[in-house]
Formats: sequence, structure tokens, C-alpha cells
Amino acid sequence: MIIGVPKEIKDHEFRVGLTPGGVRALAQAGHRVLVEAGAGVGSGLDDAQYKAAGADLAADKKALFERADLIVKVKEPLESECPLFRKGQALFAYLHLAADRRLTEALLERQVFAIAYETVERPDRSLPLLKPMSEVAGRLSVQIGAHYLERTQGGRGILLGGVPGVASGKVVVLGAGVVGTQAIRIAVGLGAQVTVFNLDRGRLEALDAFYQGRLVTMASDPAWIETAVLEADLVIGAVMVTGARTPSR
Repeated sequence: MIIGVPKEIKDHEFRVGLTPGGVRALAQAGHRVLVEAGAGVGSGLDDAQYKAAGADLAADKKALFERADLIVKVKEPLESECPLFRKGQALFAYLHLAADRRLTEALLERQVFAIAYETVERPDRSLPLLKPMSEVAGRLSVQIGAHYLERTQGGRGILLGGVPGVASGKVVVLGAGVVGTQAIRIAVGLGAQVTVFNLDRGRLEALDAFYQGRLVTMASDPAWIETAVLEADLVIGAVMVTGARTPSR
């Protein structure tokens, strides 16, 4: 199989679909790997590293798409990339199609065999390709939220951890999956007053036992959520339904 790794062109996306290590493993398994020139630069990986791992370099995206049987990306194809696909070509990427009707229709029209990383499941229903990204998102959510609470960023001037004589900030986390759990970890670590809402009582009991009073756990009652959100300095939405839109209520 010829596997193509294009350079990501979505704004602020610096990752790459395959590392040189991944290229080496595929090449040793008998596959041919094409990497678009400069694809790994945003991740600190240069073309020489890919060539040393056994990849061939494609001068541009069009040439890569024309030759590859499988396209391995990080983020979903942008509008300018969709015409490059051909009938029967396979795509492996984070797609989130439930929230993007136009992309779904474009892939169907081109008859692309698309596999979304975020819907790949193990037999136990866990999501091995989504979990690491969710861990990053959960931790970053508190970090970024704390930044935008600064007065210089137009925020309330709240320090989540507080200082002696000043109360710490209030953080509300909606959902206690991977994203929510990681957000809680960082927020509690900073010293914030953290409340989490979740439907699964067993999950709330586990978090309550782990944090031993440093976390308020609440059942997902609309009235309680409304009260908590109105009082919060930072609200983190961490509800996820596999392969579907995030619930809005």
C-alpha cells in the first residue's frame, strides 16, 4: 500500500500524521510512505528524518494525493483539500463528522473510505486514539481558562489558586470522562474550588473518594447546573457522545 502524509494546513495545527518512527514501522512492513515536503516542520521533524526512516518526499499535496492509496492526517480535510480525493481512496484522521455536514457530504460525493480516529474502539468500548487528545484538551482547558481570567485578557482578574486573604476561583466541570477528569486534576492542583457534574453516580463516587473532599461532586440536574454555572469563574464543557454532537442541554 502507498500511504500519504500531507502537511496540515488548518490554522494553528502543527502536528503531523506520522512520525519518522511510524514511517519506519510501515516501511519495514512492506508499505511505501510518501510524505509531503515540510509536513513535520511544525512538530520539529525535518524532511531528512523522514527520508532516513524510509519515506519518499512529495513536492506538493496534489502529487501526494494522486499517488497514495491511504491518506493519513491529523485534522479533517479543509474545503481546498476535498477535491484532491479520488474514488475509493482511504482517509484516516480526526474527522468529527457529526458537527460538519458539508465535509460529510463532500467525502460521500468523492466516495472516500473515511475512518475517524475518534470512533475507533477496543472490544471494551474504550477509545484509544481519542483518549490522548482528550487528556491534552482537558489539561489545556484549565490552563487557557486561567489565562483568559486575567484582567489584561479582558477577564475578571481571578487567580484560580487564590492567595492568602483572597478566595480561590470557582471552576465548574460538566462531564467526568477523560477531558473532565484531566481538567479536574489541573484545577484542583492549582487550588481552585472545583465542582463536577456527571450522570454516572459511580463515576462521581470514584472521584469523591480519590480527591477526599477537595472536589464537590454533583448529579447532573439542570437547576443545580444553572446555579453553579452562574456562580463560576470558569466553566469547562467536557460532555462527549462518541461520534455525535455534544449535547447542548
